Amino acid sequence: MDKKRDYILGHLSALSAYVIWGVLPIYWKQLDHVPAPEILAHRILWGFVFLLLFNVLSRRKAYFNLLKDKRKRKTIYISSALIAANWLIFIFAVTSGHIVDASLGYFINPLVSVFLGMLFLKERLNTLKTIAIIFAGTGMLYLAFDYGKFPWISIGLALSFGFYGLAKKSFRLDPLNSIMTETLFLSVLAIAFIVFKGSQDTGHFLVFAPTTDLFLMLGGFVTVLPLFLFANGASKIPLASVGFLQYFAPTLMLLIGVFKYGEALTQTYLISFLFIWTGLAIYTFNLVRSSYRSYGRKRRLSRGNR
Repeated sequence: MDKKRDYILGHLSALSAYVIWGVLPIYWKQLDHVPAPEILAHRILWGFVFLLLFNVLSRRKAYFNLLKDKRKRKTIYISSALIAANWLIFIFAVTSGHIVDASLGYFINPLVSVFLGMLFLKERLNTLKTIAIIFAGTGMLYLAFDYGKFPWISIGLALSFGFYGLAKKSFRLDPLNSIMTETLFLSVLAIAFIVFKGSQDTGHFLVFAPTTDLFLMLGGFVTVLPLFLFANGASKIPLASVGFLQYFAPTLMLLIGVFKYGEALTQTYLISFLFIWTGLAIYTFNLVRSSYRSYGRKRRLSRGNR
């Protein structure tokens, strides 16, 4: 009964995380009058504050181990820069009217991660994964050539988050503890930037409007909450479920961009998306098939040991 309960709660927790990530553009749109670097600085600072409170209240001290480990500390320097770049590109995309580009980036991210795993971790690609990557690559190339400009927002988001995941996987960094350490490192720069903006009378915190202050501060909470939900859910459900649920976020972003904020979904975008969605369908089929085969082997072994 406990396993069934964990299975259901795990799915709900992971799904909640992806839904929050999917609707976050609506949140950041409330701050489109604030420059993206300033929003990023506050997201980092208040994210660290909320994570610190959570760790203190729950008496979690594992992040100290990351600070003591020299090799992992070096990796966290890199992952800190990557997640900051990812957040900055995403905030800029949302506040400048490029939510569709952002959704495209997160659609191709899983396939970029597969490609990076092959390139750096020597992971083997089967036929279906190879075909999936070819479809996604074709979609991006079509967009680049037909649209007439390099889709840097989509590629930037996919690559920054892909390399971020690679760093996490290479050193098996715990999601919550590592993001705590990352925001700790980045907070020094964030505070310096906020103070500098204030000294130049160009900052928006405590001088613009109370609602702006509130949204900047709660930006830390809406950053931490889905991370907690995802870490809690992903540990209780199969990888195939995680692979399927992750498409909720970019799908919601796409719908919000087109239907709420009136961004254009041109023929070029649509054809590019169709190539990428085809690749994702193949990738998801392969993921589900592998998961069921693994589950079947475990059941046969379990029966054999009885």
